Amino acid sequence: MVIDLTNSEKTTFIRFLTLYLGSSFILMILVAFLYYQNERTLYFDLTKSNMQNVATKISSQIIFSHMSNTPFDNSKLLETNDYKISFYNAKKEKIFGNLNDTFDFSEDLIQHEKHFVLIDKSALGHLGVYYIAIEENLYFEKIEKLIIDIIFFFILIYSIISLIGFYLAKLFLKPIKEERKRINTFIKDTTHELNTPISAILMSTESENLTPKQIERVRLSARRVSEIYKDLTYIFLANNQTEKIINELSLDNTIKEQLKYFEPLASKKRIIINTNLENFNYKINKDDFIRVFNNLISNAIKYNRMGGKIDILLENKTLIIKDNGIGIEEKKIKDIFNRYYRATSEQGGFGIGLNIVNKICKDYNIEITVESKLNEGTTFSLSF
Repeated sequence: MVIDLTNSEKTTFIRFLTLYLGSSFILMILVAFLYYQNERTLYFDLTKSNMQNVATKISSQIIFSHMSNTPFDNSKLLETNDYKISFYNAKKEKIFGNLNDTFDFSEDLIQHEKHFVLIDKSALGHLGVYYIAIEENLYFEKIEKLIIDIIFFFILIYSIISLIGFYLAKLFLKPIKEERKRINTFIKDTTHELNTPISAILMSTESENLTPKQIERVRLSARRVSEIYKDLTYIFLANNQTEKIINELSLDNTIKEQLKYFEPLASKKRIIINTNLENFNYKINKDDFIRVFNNLISNAIKYNRMGGKIDILLENKTLIIKDNGIGIEEKKIKDIFNRYYRATSEQGGFGIGLNIVNKICKDYNIEITVESKLNEGTTFSLSF
């Protein structure tokens, strides 16, 4: 069943997704920027350190050659692709090398186009070399690769985060859709439940002179509408702050009174109701007990078979209502007290009766147990 979201739910969903993805985007941009800055600094320091090491090594070789009066072999220095190197005299004229650009020799480190150039003066004029210029060829390539890697991983991680966001959004929507489905089903079932007795009343009152049978049908239908109304108001409209009147209630007499209202309904299905009631008083609000008993006996009749029977036993502070109806599957018994849950679709109802029973029993510390076998019957036991 596909359920469209309302405008307010769509707005909430979009805001949630926008907040999640937006905050994730900003956080990742910040992390990526800080990572880029840190890596760029490390690359720069490493590049500068390597250039200084190369310059120091070359200066040492020049000084050693000069001091030992041995030839200085510079051919191998110019074979590397990592650097371009040139040597200059005191007039800043190039003596030899493969670096042809002009520089400001007063600076130690110069950015020239997409390269850094280190000016080293540690040769001190040995072999006529006063300045060594070293140009690196890797730093900006590494920075470009770093940016590409960051963008790639940013897109990859953000895509994963987006997928997680949509998954979380689906989880967020799932209970809303399920609740909407339950509400729609509840409204549909409620409409159906109300339609049956109302239709019976209308049909029975079409003639001017009502027969006793029609009058009885009207009375039963009106009572059914009244029960539905009371159940709905108890669940949705009852004011929990209202103080209930709790007195010593004669449960046996109350049960006898209520059974009179169910006799026509039971006789319609030819159901025999057997009672064995001992005198027993309990402190409880009368309307609450009637609501509990009526829901249980109503279900016992509704889900019973034609010509079935119901046994009602009240003894030893325990009320037992047993029928030999359609029964409940064992795996469904644990859910029958949940609101809107229906263990069977064979009869009408909208799944709030037993929820009301369970709630009232908890309010009065009444222990309720259920035993049922499919196609054999169900037994409800209330221990006071």
